[in-house]
Amino acid sequence: MRAVVTGGAGFLGSHLCDYLIARDWDVLCIDNLVTGTEANVAHLAHNSRFRMLRHDVSNYIDVPGPVDYVFHFASPASPVDYLKMPIQTLKVGSLGTHNSLGLALAKKAKFFLASTSECYGDPDVSPQPETYWGHVNPVGPRGVYDEAKRFAEAMTMAYHRYHGVDTHIVRIFNTYGPRMRLNDGRALPNFVYQALSGQPITVYGTGKQTRSFCYVSDLIEGIYRLALSDEHFPTNIGNPHEITILEFAERIRTLLESKMQIVFEPLPQDDPKQRCPDISKAKRLFGWGPKVQLEEGLRLTLKYFKELVASPHAG
Repeated sequence: MRAVVTGGAGFLGSHLCDYLIARDWDVLCIDNLVTGTEANVAHLAHNSRFRMLRHDVSNYIDVPGPVDYVFHFASPASPVDYLKMPIQTLKVGSLGTHNSLGLALAKKAKFFLASTSECYGDPDVSPQPETYWGHVNPVGPRGVYDEAKRFAEAMTMAYHRYHGVDTHIVRIFNTYGPRMRLNDGRALPNFVYQALSGQPITVYGTGKQTRSFCYVSDLIEGIYRLALSDEHFPTNIGNPHEITILEFAERIRTLLESKMQIVFEPLPQDDPKQRCPDISKAKRLFGWGPKVQLEEGLRLTLKYFKELVASPHAG
């Protein structure tokens, strides 16, 4: 099997490359390194099954040779990134998805879209099932990401219905693990970076908003099972264990034995009050459920971050 992974040098994309190569797939990683980094795939550089192409998939994609699968993971994924690069985010969600689907169509390959729980916006329903259409502000600052992904889902279904492309869509909920960037802007790397560098830990709003955190190995396993399934409609993959952001910050402070105080800042516009997946569909279709407990996942992730901070090239 040969796969093209767009965004393959990113946090999730690089773990997907590892997973596929471990199963004897050949992988072509395409990334323009705007938010990804070569360090995430450096360990694969001399692997005969791996090749990297530096390219922006918002432009036409030319891949010689046969392709069995196109995994479209390219996109800024944290608020810091997509607020800084709103137009690039919209382009990779629209033009990048179109080009990736075009590649799949031309190669008669299967297509897999990495979508997001952000499609649900600030939800009125919790936990969120795939049948919920969402509560999204299309013209708010987060709309550039939310609507890019919603458009990508619509484009993917159009290629499935009109061109008969074998497509799959995952809605990814908050995921954490090694290879997240310290300056990512999301809750976990923010809290860790602040605690390790002796800064107060910043919690937005009252901290009563909830998130559910899925360890990266669980997510990638779910993605692989979905990719091999016959399901074409969006499917949630995430950990339904809900935790408040304040409780999460306190958990990290305890694990790092940090004495830094927690400070509160105003809540960003349209920040979701609840985020929790209904994963009954994934359980029913291909028997998937998360295995890594939060305590174990945080221990592995914090070990990675401590080593990153200690290295001279820490970001």
